[in-house]
Amino acid sequence: MRLDQYDEGNDRQWLGLGLQGLAPYWFELDVTAYVGDNGRTALAAEAEYELLLTQRLILQPRAELNLYGKDDPENGLGSGLSDLALGVRLRYEFNRQFAPYVGIEWKNTYGSTADYRRAGGDKPADTQFVAGLKFWF
Repeated sequence: MRLDQYDEGNDRQWLGLGLQGLAPYWFELDVTAYVGDNGRTALAAEAEYELLLTQRLILQPRAELNLYGKDDPENGLGSGLSDLALGVRLRYEFNRQFAPYVGIEWKNTYGSTADYRRAGGDKPADTQFVAGLKFWF
């Protein structure tokens, strides 16, 4: 299940079916297909890879894309390839359960989604610096 909530626009509920796992050469993949109200469809895909620089220092390139089957002007989403994000994160694992990271991510929108962003006064592309903490227990 997926719920998209918007400050401006219409909230969307989706039913999803996905696959997650390791592809050849140890790429982690996550692909999910979604079906929503009024025949709306979407596809989300993510891929990432971990490069061990040392036993504790890990560089993680990643990519994410979203595709939609129908235009959704209320929420500023166009059909086809909506957005693509490419990024890289560098993390230091103090141990497997605790690892802070820093990174950068470039995100670009395409087609009608980019047109909706421009019409709303936003840029179709964005760069973000990220920092966080990966942990589990």
